[in-house]
Amino acid sequence: MAATNASYTSHYVDVYGSKMHYIEQGAGTPILFLHGMPTSSYLWRNIIPFLAPLGRCIAPDFIGMGKSDKPDIEYSIRDHIKYIEKFIETLNLKRLTIVMHDLGSVVGFDYAMRHESNCKGLVFYEAYLRPMNGDDVSLPLFEQINSLQEQENAADLILNGAMFVDKVLPQGMMRPLTEEEMANYREPFLAEGAGKPLHTYLKEMPRLNSKTEMDKVIAEYSQKLISSKLPKLMLFTVPGFVTTMATASWAKENIPNLEIVDIGEELHYAQESNPGLMGETISVWLQGVEQA
Repeated sequence: MAATNASYTSHYVDVYGSKMHYIEQGAGTPILFLHGMPTSSYLWRNIIPFLAPLGRCIAPDFIGMGKSDKPDIEYSIRDHIKYIEKFIETLNLKRLTIVMHDLGSVVGFDYAMRHESNCKGLVFYEAYLRPMNGDDVSLPLFEQINSLQEQENAADLILNGAMFVDKVLPQGMMRPLTEEEMANYREPFLAEGAGKPLHTYLKEMPRLNSKTEMDKVIAEYSQKLISSKLPKLMLFTVPGFVTTMATASWAKENIPNLEIVDIGEELHYAQESNPGLMGETISVWLQGVEQA
């Protein structure tokens, strides 16, 4: 059984003049973990030990998040795509397996569909697979979107990103985090102005009857996903948050070379509630891909 709450040595790499932080464990073919909003590489701490025997596990913090630098940029989806693509290039990561969640799925799918020859497989959980329609919006997600987008004072969010963390994380999981865990997620947003990536995300996040920049990115890669031959593993939980049963059914019917696995009861963060099952499921699938 892999250890929980594993600790990792911090690593940094220069990307466009800023330091991007990442953790890593294992050796061999790279396995890249892309987190969502408002989390960081910390999200993957209990998943990585299950996969480290199978490859070089690398989990970066998106620019402006976690322990990565916070340059004066907009933190748009195009910025995140640009920085992660350069991160992959700088570390010379070849034949990647990409494990993605939430915002990380938008960045990861975009990269994979533009660089399919450099990818070995895709693993995704609570991911954005297609432009959002009514079937894709669970009640918890609908309520959270309305709550967040109705916030009147965006400046408060930019100045106090920790407030966003305190509001959003408990809404997305079925077990309460410990104070230590919450502190790890709050820490990147404690400095004044550190919440700018969160503010931009709220403006760009997918929503019904709208075409944000993120919607455009999703529409672009979704068309390519339905013809991609890469091996794919889709994890989903019930009741879910981003991934509804309708989304899972659509994926089963439209995305080739896809295995779908139910990993139990959770809203949005199975990495926190059931890392053992999640890690073991990815490990078994990855070994199957290796032997194929």
